Amino acid sequence: MGNFVSLNQARGMATGSFVVNFAAQMYGMLTKPNMKDVADMNHYAFSPNPWFIAGFFSVQVVIQAMWIRELFAMREFADPTLVSPQDAELRTTTLAYAPIYALGNLCIAAWMLFWLRGDFGWSQVFVTINSFAQLAAITVLPGLRGVPHTATRANVLLHLVAKMFAGIGVLDFLDNGAVFLKYSTPNGVVQTLTAGLFIALGLVSDPIFGACLIYDLVGLSVGQSGRWARELGWFAGATGVAVIMKGLLSINTRRGTVGLP
Repeated sequence: MGNFVSLNQARGMATGSFVVNFAAQMYGMLTKPNMKDVADMNHYAFSPNPWFIAGFFSVQVVIQAMWIRELFAMREFADPTLVSPQDAELRTTTLAYAPIYALGNLCIAAWMLFWLRGDFGWSQVFVTINSFAQLAAITVLPGLRGVPHTATRANVLLHLVAKMFAGIGVLDFLDNGAVFLKYSTPNGVVQTLTAGLFIALGLVSDPIFGACLIYDLVGLSVGQSGRWARELGWFAGATGVAVIMKGLLSINTRRGTVGLP
């Protein structure tokens, strides 16, 4: 995941893909049947409360727009030898992530079109590409691992954009997958795997991605009913504990009080 694009190319692909995805989401909300109508007709084991998705999308759009604005505020380096290591890392990470961000937007736009048609096989293909691409980005790109190394506006927004995209990607993958499989009653194995997945991700996540995982589970809990809804609520609590534990261990590691990798 090296830097294969220039700053101008990053600006163009980020802005263009943002507009395409935003237009697709607006179309999905305004057409009939709209995305919520399709979701209501296909409510399965991992279907979240649709208003949680709408709320997340609203915040996500604002943060992404703010990040794109930072892209246009970023300047070309006149003399690379005079650039601080922090600024160099931010530039490297931004240019490496921009194509992944653009890919994600285009995949989610395509997902919307297939979702509205009820073609859940193809919608699963695109949501899977996006979910794994975003998870790979926050795992492989050094500048996106853990908490932001510098608290600059551009760096914090970059982390928010990437980790929110990855966080909602986990939910999208499970939601569409259950719809595609028409899976409505999770058995004990699936329940255990769900808890294990989220807790394991919580143990290796930073606070931003961890908060998104908890939000996913709360949205699922509110969207479900009965015992499964209660269990999802417990999973959210357990994942929250895992995220807090990871955060505390990370603080201790930075202070040199414990020898963790």
